[in-house]
Amino acid sequence: MQDRTKARALLLRGALVWTGRDDGFHELDVAVRSGRIVAVGRGLSPDEGAEVEDLKGFRVTPGLIDAHTHIGVCPEGFPQATMADDNDMVDPVTPQLRALDALYPGDEAFEDALSGGVTCVQALPGSGNVIGGQGVVVKTRPDVVERMTVVPCSVMKAALGENPVSVYKPKDKLPTTRMGNAAVLRGALVKTQNYLARREAARRKDEPAERDLGMEALAAVLRREMTLSVHCHRLDDIQTAVRIAEEFGLKYSLEHCTEGRQIAAWLGAKKAFAAVGPMLTSRSKIELRNQSWQNPVALWRAGVHFCLITDHPVIPISNAVTCVALAVRAGLPPDEALRGVTLYAAEHLGLEGRMGSIEPGKDADLTVWDGDPLDARTHAVTTYVDGAVAWRRP
Repeated sequence: MQDRTKARALLLRGALVWTGRDDGFHELDVAVRSGRIVAVGRGLSPDEGAEVEDLKGFRVTPGLIDAHTHIGVCPEGFPQATMADDNDMVDPVTPQLRALDALYPGDEAFEDALSGGVTCVQALPGSGNVIGGQGVVVKTRPDVVERMTVVPCSVMKAALGENPVSVYKPKDKLPTTRMGNAAVLRGALVKTQNYLARREAARRKDEPAERDLGMEALAAVLRREMTLSVHCHRLDDIQTAVRIAEEFGLKYSLEHCTEGRQIAAWLGAKKAFAAVGPMLTSRSKIELRNQSWQNPVALWRAGVHFCLITDHPVIPISNAVTCVALAVRAGLPPDEALRGVTLYAAEHLGLEGRMGSIEPGKDADLTVWDGDPLDARTHAVTTYVDGAVAWRRP
């Protein structure tokens, strides 16, 4: 495990800094105290006793954020059949499951994340069930899980399309069609509404009431305290996700949104949030037949709120910045593409007040690069988490 000792004070001096709020890199200093950014500007003076890093010739960005991974719940180097903890495929509705309880901080992918400049990730349950459970947001410096955790129960993962169907059709159990997926999702939400009504009636009568961990978790979704994050690749599944979310008045996000460019204007009008990717893969199943790097470009042009994801281990987490570069090659402006793994990813997770840009008051999660991060020859050389060195290039 990494040493969690935070630098009491740190000054990064003379680097070309991309703040995430402004376009382009600018020569700036970044001052850090007690794990937080306290000042950004030129000619800053270090605190007494501060560590000073002279970074002239280097570039600094916010630490990258991957809003959709399975890091820690699908650990590297173990057989998938025995060690993948992302799917409990015995019931299509399992909202009581929490990725937090399966997170393995010894997953070597955390080191890979740091080596690729990634400082924060959301680890999610898989897409084998219609409702798969709750995600967790963690910093990528390995430690005791509670100390890594930013949001212990971040979103409710749901899935439409072929994945739940392929799991339950051989079992002759609903869902066996896309209609079945939608019915199961609606049914679980209605059952939760009824559960809440029974509990309220018992409260008014001062009577004891049953508890159900799954329905308590889904109640947070109905109260808009938790986002319903829906795995949806195809057009029909994307539209069904929006339809059901609007029926129940839910906060929602579209995870993958692979064919989203075909209805980009409609999604833009809905002010939808989309976690786009993974795209650095082959078209390994029918739902990916229209996969294209043009997708994030079209969504951005239509005003859809997007972020770029690896879906690790589908794409190794260390290649997150490679995906950014390929999105730029497809037509995304460089600053917008970088925001897709920094500020926009933080907004996707509701954490923009804490991370995603280099501003006073935010966590000092920073990546130092030895060149343009969008150049394939560039390396992350130092990765800071909470103002302390979490990784240095050997």
